[in-house]
Amino acid sequence: MSQFFQIHPENPQARLINQAVEIIRSGGVVIYPTDCAYALGCHLGDKGAMEKIKRIRQLDDKHNFTLVCRDLSEISTYAKVDNSNYRMLKSCTPGAYTFILKATSEVPRRLLHPKRRTIGIRIPNNPIVLALTEALGEPIMSTSLIMPGETDPLTDPYEMRELLQHHVDLVIDGGYCGMEATSVINLTEDVPEVIRAGAGDVSLFN
Repeated sequence: MSQFFQIHPENPQARLINQAVEIIRSGGVVIYPTDCAYALGCHLGDKGAMEKIKRIRQLDDKHNFTLVCRDLSEISTYAKVDNSNYRMLKSCTPGAYTFILKATSEVPRRLLHPKRRTIGIRIPNNPIVLALTEALGEPIMSTSLIMPGETDPLTDPYEMRELLQHHVDLVIDGGYCGMEATSVINLTEDVPEVIRAGAGDVSLFN
């Protein structure tokens, strides 16, 4: 049976944030809000928790997971960022974007795109996520909370608890946070490429 925390969307309670971080550190799978939609997340180094997320969403080995980071300095640990990319990231984060970058050796091989060795990186503009990643001290490995056969993410934390209370360890109710996916921008080539137009303004990359 999963735990259920109601965390204030603008002033997250430190006690609940710390409890959530302990659940992540101990191998738990959590549902948490972002600035676009709710997501499934777990500890970066926990293979068992990642496999649990893959079973919940019925994902294959080709699925690209995203590292949700707290700030730009953390990104450089896990992704190769040149000066032009850094300026672009600085102007667009935190925000509703997922950036595809070449991964460093700090990223576990199982998280990488099998051929291109790339990783998705994101800094959401959401106080709950930023508090979680700050307290955790490293990124959260994440994917959108979209159930098998559906195209839109779940939006109601009570419905999430009802559907997944025996499959996840924690549901964080952070209020309504939308249901539009991030915009995905590929920064591995000389010119930025918009892979998916979503909540983030993609005119910045044209």
